[in-house]
Amino acid sequence: MSLLAVTDLSVAIGMVPLLDRISFSLDRGEVLGLVGESGSGKSLTAMTLMGLLPLIGGRITAGRASFDDFDLTILPEARYRALRGRRIALISQNPMTSLDPILTVGAQIDQASRLHAGLSAAAARARSLDLMHQLRIPEAAAIHGQYPHQLSGGMKQRIVIAMALAGDPDLIIADEPTTALDVTIQAQIIQILSDLVAERGVALLLITHDMGVVAQACHRVSVLYAGRCAETGTVHDIFARPRHPYTKALIGCIPREGQAPGTLVGIPGMVPTAFTYPKGCRYHPRCTVAAAECRTEVPAGSILDRSGGGGIVFCHHPLEAAHG
Repeated sequence: MSLLAVTDLSVAIGMVPLLDRISFSLDRGEVLGLVGESGSGKSLTAMTLMGLLPLIGGRITAGRASFDDFDLTILPEARYRALRGRRIALISQNPMTSLDPILTVGAQIDQASRLHAGLSAAAARARSLDLMHQLRIPEAAAIHGQYPHQLSGGMKQRIVIAMALAGDPDLIIADEPTTALDVTIQAQIIQILSDLVAERGVALLLITHDMGVVAQACHRVSVLYAGRCAETGTVHDIFARPRHPYTKALIGCIPREGQAPGTLVGIPGMVPTAFTYPKGCRYHPRCTVAAAECRTEVPAGSILDRSGGGGIVFCHHPLEAAHG
């Protein structure tokens, strides 16, 4: 049984449907990449799993999200508070807005340890310093007493990760954890997260728009587009044999060593908003293989026969493996 199992999850804000039958699973010691362009529903999925939909007027309209023995779709807020931070932790996109500017970063990690682990002030400080050492923060005792504005973006992101680890969670949801960081720091943060999964056996849901990050860090991947799943599978199979045109287009956006200047091609058009979702397959206005049925009929999921453990593609005309 998977630690996290999301099945046909649908979400709306007001009367506007945003997520439509999203499904994926995640187990301990595994990294699942949730990937897609901005507007695909990745962060909304994170908010749903964290029980934060009421903050934006959202609600779950169908489906199920099971975490261990809990159904997160019907969990009362009081029960959610016992899970949030302690068993399910969130690393948000922007560490600068995640940190309180008037408290030292050490006090904020201490606070998380005291709240979720019930530690004394002295024990919380000792745990904070230990976490900072584990996250390769130099001169941890000195950094502990500094304020967010005194730290670099990469260092602030390490602090946010330390806060997420303070409750010793089973599941970490990392929502674009390398946004606005330079390439070298991005690689360091992704390596830190990968090491945490390997050493602690936590489950990591890594939300990103960058297929390069997926290739570096993930075991499996679920590709989202305009609030729907496009394709799921192992990272090896997704990169070797992409079956959805959108998946193939995302992979094509990755710069390659030795690539001639001006030859990197993006995906024409943009992700539609919830008010302009087209009928049928939502990707069809941008798709190079769209046919008449793609414009009128929602594609059902087809189970793929792959050496790496299968997968599912939601496409009327999935690409042949040889085209990957």
